[in-house]
Amino acid sequence: MATMTELSPTAGKTKHSQDTRVDESLVPKKVLSFCSTRYGIAFIAHFCNFILMAQYAAINISMVAMVNGTNHQSQFNGSTESLPLDALGGSNDEPNSLPAEAPVYDWSPQVQGIIFGSVNYGMMLTTAPSGYLAGRIGTKRVVGVSLVVSSLLIIFTPLAADLGLAFLIVTRTVQGLAQGSIFGGQHALWERWGPPRERSRLCTLALSGMMLGTFAIILLGGIISQTLGWPFVFYIFGGIGCVYCLLWFVLVYDDPVSHPWISVTEKEYIVSSLAQQNGFLSAFPFIISWVTGILGGQLADFLLTKNFRLVTVRKIATFLGNFPSSVLLVALSYLTPDYITTMTLLIVSCGLTPFCQSGIYINALDIAPRHSSFLMGTSREFGYTAAILTPTVSGFLLSQDPEFGWRNVFLLLFAINLSGLIFYLVFGDAVVQDWAKDRKLTRL
Repeated sequence: MATMTELSPTAGKTKHSQDTRVDESLVPKKVLSFCSTRYGIAFIAHFCNFILMAQYAAINISMVAMVNGTNHQSQFNGSTESLPLDALGGSNDEPNSLPAEAPVYDWSPQVQGIIFGSVNYGMMLTTAPSGYLAGRIGTKRVVGVSLVVSSLLIIFTPLAADLGLAFLIVTRTVQGLAQGSIFGGQHALWERWGPPRERSRLCTLALSGMMLGTFAIILLGGIISQTLGWPFVFYIFGGIGCVYCLLWFVLVYDDPVSHPWISVTEKEYIVSSLAQQNGFLSAFPFIISWVTGILGGQLADFLLTKNFRLVTVRKIATFLGNFPSSVLLVALSYLTPDYITTMTLLIVSCGLTPFCQSGIYINALDIAPRHSSFLMGTSREFGYTAAILTPTVSGFLLSQDPEFGWRNVFLLLFAINLSGLIFYLVFGDAVVQDWAKDRKLTRL
């Protein structure tokens, strides 16, 4: 039986003795399996993201029932209680009727847009700081407390809507603060739990819960609204979040050293693989991204004041966020390995990407304001498929060519980004499309 101290025949022949990467052939198979503690942490984070996205999109799905009453007369008081059909002389077993006593509101599309967007105001403020905070006091506390707050506010949402539009907007903004903390704070978990060669698998396993959560709320939200009433969409997913918080605080630990049930072998494997990490440099590119994302929005609006066409501004921002960062990654694979050069190119590449937030990311608001929430959610969900495909394709390319595998990965990334950029530069538009216009307004 091989021991952990057994060396490979070529262990002493390597040119780079400073390379601290762990040879997986020397690690017991059970440490690398899905039954290990770190994969359990990834599955817990997976369901945390599932709940997060379900709560995030709950109002998007419920809005149809919240504003779609059987009474088409104008509601000047802002809301009404839907009545049972048998009280109006009809059958009360109509399958498409809303449940009794489910409030219906008279919100215009503009008001609905404000409600949809209010959660993002809070998320903008906490996504970056929460990552720093999680590194200081631990992901367990930051994400756990944020999930509790988000779940309680989701349960409170129907009451906030009844109290008035201002209460609802404030509630969703505070909810955004909590959800932004979950988005930003969870990544610090893998700084201490993710061996460098497994971070892609662990992170994508955790983040894929967002797609499952979106799928679940779209599938179940309408059914719940129709059978129980739209408030129960918030009650159910908020309640699930509250219960899950108990599991989070019991099962999640900030690092393998403090985990009471992890095996000694796995603990030593994780700690040894992370021995040479520098946490500040890992986080620094995201701080730069936060700054450039804000500056990009300022630059875009400044260009509009100088009579630049809106479509031109969107394409400039998309180009700045896409092309230079992709070129830098390709150049990185051809340069002589150098610590300072590598970190500089990675930081600049990551820092330029948020310029796209002022370009293609919000282009749906230009071409279809009434459907922007649906379009942006759909495009984001489609984009999450990259999180599933990337580690698989990267692993295949690296296994085919261990020496130049990363070069092939970066070249493939460049080709995909360039093809998408060219398509957008040629066909992109910023004018409201005919299919997205309100037909009633068009007739007038």
